Amino acid sequence: MAFIISGQKIIDLRSDTVTQPTPEMREAMARADVGDDVYGEDPTVNRLEEKAAELMGKEAGLFVASGTMGNLAALLSHCDRGDEVILGDQAHTFIYEAGGSAALCGIHPRPVPNQADGAMCLEDIDAAIRPENIHFPRTRLICLENTHNRCSGAVLSVEYTKAVADLAQARNLKLHMDGARIFNAATALGVAASELAAPADSITFCLSKALCVPVGSVLCGSCRFIAEARRIRKMLGGGMRQAGILAAAGLVALEEIVPRLHEDHTRAKKLAAGLRSLPGLTIEPVSTNIVYFHLVPDAAMTDVQFIEELAARNIKIMNIARRRFRAVLHYWIDGEDVNTAIEAFRQVLKT
Repeated sequence: MAFIISGQKIIDLRSDTVTQPTPEMREAMARADVGDDVYGEDPTVNRLEEKAAELMGKEAGLFVASGTMGNLAALLSHCDRGDEVILGDQAHTFIYEAGGSAALCGIHPRPVPNQADGAMCLEDIDAAIRPENIHFPRTRLICLENTHNRCSGAVLSVEYTKAVADLAQARNLKLHMDGARIFNAATALGVAASELAAPADSITFCLSKALCVPVGSVLCGSCRFIAEARRIRKMLGGGMRQAGILAAAGLVALEEIVPRLHEDHTRAKKLAAGLRSLPGLTIEPVSTNIVYFHLVPDAAMTDVQFIEELAARNIKIMNIARRRFRAVLHYWIDGEDVNTAIEAFRQVLKT
């Protein structure tokens, strides 16, 4: 099932955002009933928002262009300019969203250390909450990420999320969850996504990560929260008019792709096991569809050479940091592709 590009079979493991729509999605997109979503008149977007809210156990949903837009709208809905958000020092919102919370929202990020399992210690969160003082920004929000991308795709449990929510409530704060891959977390834990989302005041999840949708994420929360987020989406340029063409793919994803995510997890573990058997690599724990691994310090090639040698064999991976790499399994990678990738790694590590 790997991609065929210019007649060559390409196994693209850089991310689960590289996926193309399934044939069923393309058919649904072609047949979608559409209207002007800014007026609330796109029936397919409305169905997607209702379905997403139901799956997250929230009152309402809002279709947005990206997870970054969804997180930004959530921060602006929960916070005023000059307020502060507590989040992990490895969080996507902190590292990979172009500093938007500060640059566009005037919201000050307060990073605390992420542990290897993606969690932040409750004591660290509590210690980061500002006392009332004219010298300090006001703490308004805590953000979690589930699954946690940079922490090996780790999963936050229902119990941990509830503990953070209890702390937030006790300190009169709100809790937002960047749930870009929340369905992967739910699959790994064997629980409903709504259980993981329940303690949070708001949650975003991506349709374009792991679920094959070409564009879009959904932000979910209370009706009052989503009404404010809808105004902010317009401010951010997110009024997409006849967006039902995109939302139709999202509905297919929720019905047909979510139930098969366990296949990606199984193949991720298979890839990790194959890489673990090769000299020159160390493999991080695998929880979901993401495999992180390292070239050993004395490996006889640079990071760039490693990536180029794999690319010459039609295998694409991502370089995350010095000697650290990522491979992500998704719908378009099957068991045969995993075997092919392992063999390519074996050949490269022998050179």
